[in-house]
Amino acid sequence: MDQDEKAEPSGIRQKLVETKQAWARAGRLLTGQHATPEQRLPPGQRLVKDYPVLDLGIQPNVPEGSFRLTLDGLVENPVMLDWAAFTALPQEERFNDIHCVTQWSRYDNTWQGVAVTTLLELVKPRPEAKFVSFEGYDGYTTNLTMDDFARPENLLAHSWEGERLERQHGGPLRVVVPHLYFWKSTKWVKRITFLAQNRPGFWEVRGYHDRGDPWLEERYG
Repeated sequence: MDQDEKAEPSGIRQKLVETKQAWARAGRLLTGQHATPEQRLPPGQRLVKDYPVLDLGIQPNVPEGSFRLTLDGLVENPVMLDWAAFTALPQEERFNDIHCVTQWSRYDNTWQGVAVTTLLELVKPRPEAKFVSFEGYDGYTTNLTMDDFARPENLLAHSWEGERLERQHGGPLRVVVPHLYFWKSTKWVKRITFLAQNRPGFWEVRGYHDRGDPWLEERYG
């Protein structure tokens, strides 16, 4: 699944949202097991070879010419990057597994983009910034702690397997936070805001866990 109930995105598939909320109430897919990342497949997950498409029913079309990424909030250097400025930043590659709360996992994904650590060096978060809030062009939101966001493996990706991200998978730009369930990796990202207080997002206010560790089965809150 890939914010806030007072600012619900327009065009979402309400039946899909209601179904996912019912899953949370019922504890669907929970096994009651915990593991460490050394167990490559988290509890309750199944391995897939394809790349399932999950969204709210909205797949915004964001041409590179109109793309803007805003990084603001509790930072010393707030910025708004157009596509040229974003792709002029140092480019890196990451190789990882991904895990969706709807039970699928996919191994061995190669991403290209800008490391989160590079963005942090650019904007210089202030000491009181403890949380991060994300907004996508579809109106979707989610949240992370700074500790979860600032990990060196995290990336803002524009490419997957050597090709530009397809629109259905979050292109032109998505967040990739592979150590958490993939609803935390915002598609079509347009704003990253640094905060002193936590700001739960779309699924977090609808019964899903605030953090989302797959090995601890943090599916629901």
